[in-house]
Amino acid sequence: MSKFLTKEQEQTIVSAIKTAETNTSGEVRVHIEDRCKAKDPIDRAKQVFADLNMHETELKNGVIVYVATKDHKMAVWGDEGIHSNVGQEFWNDVLELMKKNFMAEDYESGLRDAVLLIGEKLRQFFPYQSDDVNELDDDISYGKKDEDDKSE
Repeated sequence: MSKFLTKEQEQTIVSAIKTAETNTSGEVRVHIEDRCKAKDPIDRAKQVFADLNMHETELKNGVIVYVATKDHKMAVWGDEGIHSNVGQEFWNDVLELMKKNFMAEDYESGLRDAVLLIGEKLRQFFPYQSDDVNELDDDISYGKKDEDDKSE
């Protein structure tokens, strides 16, 4: 995995995930890998979503932010509970926010701001419940290094 984020930047993103989830029962994950293993990044985001068991949230309110660094692809996928409330236009807005920051090579702000924006929408439709359990890990997940990838 190339150095997309420093350890400090990773911690900023994890903190943003924790902040986003503080006010909602929703769950947010960030997944980063070098290469997109599908033609369409949304297809890959759906696959990673399933691999990370994000479809198992009780209220179907998990969201994944997916980035393939070397392929310059990204996607945001929300489970049916949140998607039915926000629609595709919201996900497009999140992607535009990320793209604007990524074009300026500010990956940390792009991811942090996207996660916090998603958190606000989740809070709006799935407010925090006193019995809420953090159903998913807050750490950034990473794809495995592609053995065929010699382009480092």
